[in-house]
Amino acid sequence: MRSHMTKSIRAAALVALGAVASSQPFDSLALAPFDSLVLAQGKPALPTLTFAFEVRATVGPPLEVGTVAQGRRRIVQITGGTFEGPGLRGKVMPGGADWQVVRSDGFTELDTRYTLETDKGEIIYVQNPGMRHAAPEVMKRLLAGEPVDPASVYFRTVPKFETASPGLQWLTRAVFVGMGERYPNDVRIRFFRLE
Repeated sequence: MRSHMTKSIRAAALVALGAVASSQPFDSLALAPFDSLVLAQGKPALPTLTFAFEVRATVGPPLEVGTVAQGRRRIVQITGGTFEGPGLRGKVMPGGADWQVVRSDGFTELDTRYTLETDKGEIIYVQNPGMRHAAPEVMKRLLAGEPVDPASVYFRTVPKFETASPGLQWLTRAVFVGMGERYPNDVRIRFFRLE
């Protein structure tokens, strides 16, 4: 029984690695080392990023929920703003928010959800989880609403877009990353499509 399971697992591994089953029994096939497979296939291409658009969202003061199991819960209302990119522009609709959890060291988990409306009236729902962190003294100033140098803060997101617009389906069919900057009264995020 164990020998049969081992053969089955080995067979699945060979198929997953692209080894086409031949007339040879699986016992006689040897798995090539991973490095050999990579070299045989050539060097993998590095992904590239293409700028999609930039959001400038105005925000209200944080609502402090208090200390919860995960850390300090804050909710930051999104009150409006604009967005623009190649062939795409419009406004950030009020009503979204960023549900944040701030850990004791200042590391901030972001769960941002909001809606965009293009200048053609197309609606885009944005779900934008991410993280923000910096040196403790920088995070203390940032969380107090003071201006800080954006280059001193790691602020990245992985957005997901939903829209019914046929002309904007490219937003729903790719992976995007966001690079953010927090200012006292607004947030700026540049979105890039991973090619």
